[in-house]
Amino acid sequence: MEEIIISTLTRAMVAGTPLLLATTGEVICERSGILNLGVEGVMAMGAVTAFIVTMTTGQPWLGVLAAVGAGMAISVIHAFGSVTLQANQVVSGLALTMLGLGLSGMLGKPYVGKPLSIKMEDWSIPYLSDIPYLGRIIFSQSPFFYLAIILAIAAWFFLERTRLGIQIRSTGENPKVAETQGVNVYKIRYLSVIIGGGFSALAGAHLSISYSKSWIEGMTAGRGWIAIALTIFALWNPARAIWAAFLFGGIFVVQYLLQPLGISPNFLSMMPYIATLVILLLISLKDSKKLSPPAMLGEPYQRGER
Repeated sequence: MEEIIISTLTRAMVAGTPLLLATTGEVICERSGILNLGVEGVMAMGAVTAFIVTMTTGQPWLGVLAAVGAGMAISVIHAFGSVTLQANQVVSGLALTMLGLGLSGMLGKPYVGKPLSIKMEDWSIPYLSDIPYLGRIIFSQSPFFYLAIILAIAAWFFLERTRLGIQIRSTGENPKVAETQGVNVYKIRYLSVIIGGGFSALAGAHLSISYSKSWIEGMTAGRGWIAIALTIFALWNPARAIWAAFLFGGIFVVQYLLQPLGISPNFLSMMPYIATLVILLLISLKDSKKLSPPAMLGEPYQRGER
């Protein structure tokens, strides 16, 4: 029983890592006032780019850098549509998802089923990995795991304690006032969308070169949509997103543990999404004010408006 618990928690950390990366990026994006429903597509582009570059060069970290670059590049489309053209952000985000999924499927078709000859190895932190229980669960994980936690904490500090972070939050709450204070709202929103895209692509890279070490079409499996829900669940706070992401990582793992019990696979695959709806409902019933998003989330902004 002890071994099962340790194994489950360890796998929950692994499964929660891409959720944390994508959620952190979405938090930054939404705090600027831009709703990005294209997370799933950007994750898919990050996954296929990381896999192709890693397989071609034999350098996983080069694959990671290429994935982040691809994620940022494709996110410019959503930034252009939402900020410059002031298009409907829901439509633009959905279009980005379809574009990312379609393009990744086309690019990755020759690589389906091909395993990586070199993989991203786990890191065992000296001394800390020898701690009973915690050593295996926390201190013997993929580099993506440590990177996800560091970036989430850094994002919280950045948004709450730096001038640029305050500018991002102010453009999400009241861009008119921010503009009167000399803030370039368009620039801030472009930057936030692009950074968010980089985080989502990083999450995709984890899936293809660390989590599964292969590429198959649709490997994101709805994680991008869960990340969007987790952004609300975390109340647009990257620090809260840490435990929220790993909680849902545990839910992903539990569905596989329940399969031998004869429970319908279709029902088990629905568990993360059912849990998302239930938890959001419970939070809203407890205190609906806590679920208040940035005031101008999803609202286009015309420079010079008064």
